[in-house]
Amino acid sequence: MEKKKISLVIPMYYEEQVANECYKRVKENLDKLQNYDYEIIFVNDGSKDKTLSILEEIASNDKNVKIISFSRNFGHQAAVTAGLQYVTGDAIVIMDADLQDPPELIPDMLKLWEDGNEVIYGKRKTREGESAFKLFTAKMFYKTLNSLSDVEIPKDTGDFRLVDRKVVDTINSLPEHNKFLRGLFSWVGYKQCAYEYERKERFAGKTKYPLKKMLKLASDGIIGFSMKPLKFLAGLGIISILASLILFILALVAQFNSAYNASPAVLGISCLITFFGGIQLLSAWIISEYVGRIYDEAKQRPQYIIDKKINF
Repeated sequence: MEKKKISLVIPMYYEEQVANECYKRVKENLDKLQNYDYEIIFVNDGSKDKTLSILEEIASNDKNVKIISFSRNFGHQAAVTAGLQYVTGDAIVIMDADLQDPPELIPDMLKLWEDGNEVIYGKRKTREGESAFKLFTAKMFYKTLNSLSDVEIPKDTGDFRLVDRKVVDTINSLPEHNKFLRGLFSWVGYKQCAYEYERKERFAGKTKYPLKKMLKLASDGIIGFSMKPLKFLAGLGIISILASLILFILALVAQFNSAYNASPAVLGISCLITFFGGIQLLSAWIISEYVGRIYDEAKQRPQYIIDKKINF
C-alpha cells in the first residue's frame, strides 16, 4: 500500500537564529510517522541574513527538504502562497519557523484529518510571551473583521493549520493577488474543525509582524472579504443630508427671528463643515483602498518572484 505524503510549508524571514532548531524539531516529529512520507518546503522571503545559507546546508544533507527563495521580501502571505503552489503531499501543514506553533502537534492533527476533516486550524487557548497590547489588538482584529466580513473567520487562529490536498488545489485556483489566507480557508468551506493548543513563546528572535504589518493584514482581510465599509459611506451620506436639513431650519429661524442669537449657529455650522469635510476625506480614502486593489489586480503582476529553487 502506497504511503500518504505530508507537505510542510514554512515561511522564513530573518530566521537565522531558529532555522536549525526548527528543522531539527520538525524532522524529529515527522520521522516518527512511519506510515507517511514527507517533504519540508522552506520559503525564504528575501532574508538578507544567514537564513538562506543555513537552509541550503540543510537541504544538501536532506533531500526531503526543499527551498524556494524569493528575489526580495514579498511578505508572509506571498511566501505561504508560493509554498502551496509547489506542495506534492496529500495533507499540507502550514506553520511558522519560530516554533510558537509546535510541530509536536502534527500527529494529532493528522488523526483529525484521517477522521475526515479537511481543514484543521490551530486555535490558541493561551498565547505565551506576548504583550497585553499585542493580545488586545489581536482580539480587536478578529472582532472587527468578523463584524465586517461576510464570512466568519475563527477567532484566535493564525495560519497554523493542516489542510487536505483538494482544499489547497482550490486555494491555488483563486486568481487574486492580495490573499488573506486564513480568510480564504474559511471562505472555501469544506469540513473544518478547530484544534486547541497552547501557543508558546518564540524560540528566538523577534516577531516579524509589527503593528504596521498587522494593520496591512487587517486591511487585506477587511477589503478582501467585505463590502460593508462602502455601505457605511451610504449611511454617512444620509446623516449628512439630515444634518443639512437641520442647519437649513436653523438658518430660517435666525433669518426671521431678530431675537435669535446667530453666533452659536455660526459656530455649529463651522464645526459641522469641518466634521463632514473629514468624512469626505475618510470616504475618499476607503474608496481609494478598493480602487487601489482593483488597479493592483488589473496589472496582473506575479505575487512573488522566485530567485532559486533547491531539491525540486
